Amino acid sequence: MTKKTHDSDVTFIQALAELLRENDLTELEVMREYGDNDSLNVRVSRSQPTAPAAPQQQIAAPAPAAASAPEAPSAPAQAVEDPASHPGAVTSPMVGTVYLQGEPGAPPFASVGSQVSEGDTLLIIEAMKTMNHIPAPKSGTVKRILIEDGAAVEFGAPLMIIE
Repeated sequence: MTKKTHDSDVTFIQALAELLRENDLTELEVMREYGDNDSLNVRVSRSQPTAPAAPQQQIAAPAPAAASAPEAPSAPAQAVEDPASHPGAVTSPMVGTVYLQGEPGAPPFASVGSQVSEGDTLLIIEAMKTMNHIPAPKSGTVKRILIEDGAAVEFGAPLMIIE
């Protein structure tokens, strides 16, 4: 983008942030073309509340609880530690669909109890028809797998716990 400022850009970005909030989205990316060598690339995102981690652990929790105050999921949070706050949590670097194996019928990249080395592929996240191999951030043992094969994940969602 050139150094020129466009007064309407601030209003545009504020409108994107409002769309994000109103539609309960976590990320929005837009590119505006103004002419030759003059464009605006905007990515608006917000952190995912910890409440959506509860539906992965307890299917009975409805999605609208995520929009309520953080006090709603406090009972399950007290009984079960929040996986996203675990020091060994591997979180999703993007929005997409998770695959625990390279192809249907193949063995999973990692399973509970398996040893992984830093850089080993843990799973694949398909985003925009691109298969992204997610590497282990550190060596250790897979203690928990928090997602199911073929499930949709949000940016920052906990995927696995490695200790």
